[in-house]
Amino acid sequence: MPVNQWMKLFVLFLMLDAVGRLFAAEPVNIHSIPNDLQVPKVTQEKPQAGKRVWQQNPGFEQTEITHALYLPSDWVPGKKYPVIMEYPGNGGYSNALNDVSQGRVQDCKLGFGLSAGKGMIWVSLPFVDPRTGKHTIKWWGDPDATADYCRQTVARICREFGGDPEYVFLTGFSRGAIACNYIGLRDDEIAALWKGMLPHSHYDGVRKWNYPDCDAASARQRLARLGSRRQFITQEKSTQATEVYLKDSDPHGQFTFMAIPYPNHSDKWVLKDIPERARARQWLTDCLKN
Repeated sequence: MPVNQWMKLFVLFLMLDAVGRLFAAEPVNIHSIPNDLQVPKVTQEKPQAGKRVWQQNPGFEQTEITHALYLPSDWVPGKKYPVIMEYPGNGGYSNALNDVSQGRVQDCKLGFGLSAGKGMIWVSLPFVDPRTGKHTIKWWGDPDATADYCRQTVARICREFGGDPEYVFLTGFSRGAIACNYIGLRDDEIAALWKGMLPHSHYDGVRKWNYPDCDAASARQRLARLGSRRQFITQEKSTQATEVYLKDSDPHGQFTFMAIPYPNHSDKWVLKDIPERARARQWLTDCLKN
């Protein structure tokens, strides 16, 4: 074969190799993938199918503390539905990848993305600060008051809207992920509410923060209340730190780990048609079978 043909073949090989490397390259930014879901805005309406509305529990009328209730588009009175409760991340967060967290109740989106707005009641919860009468944008407010509000809300959703107390899940992003254990396993009463949990990006006890009882020893006491129940644990890039922590903690729970292959500290992955969302939805489906 003439030299010039060899050169052409060599150049073609380099071009194909470059294209292959491009398509095999590590994902850069989750925001480059279009959404296939749009989270409903919260309105001041009465609860109804397909609507996300503000709701205030009895005893909080003189405060600004509310939660956001979404009844699925297929909701009808008299039927029972699984429930997914959700806590938001901290406010005041942004980074170079255009990830933003404002810390507000209405910013929650995991429950909607995981259910696609059908078949499950979804509630976005506040972090209660009794001193100000408001949802606290950063960290916990009063953790015990927050846990009390959660218990009251779960009972109300099951009593008034057909929530199935046998199938109540807890999820959250960042601060909300830590809250799955820090709030959701705060005592035996609240721990008993959950069928399973789906914390995304952070985990109680893995890292020490600047608030009371954030140390690993305290977190392990909370973790013991999980018992043998399930957690689906996700994290951008890697879940290794959480896996090591749980291995050292010797818990009895059933843990599934999934790394999101994007560097973003964000919960928007559930609004996009990616394999990781399908896996999380399948985990939920499996939990509902037993």
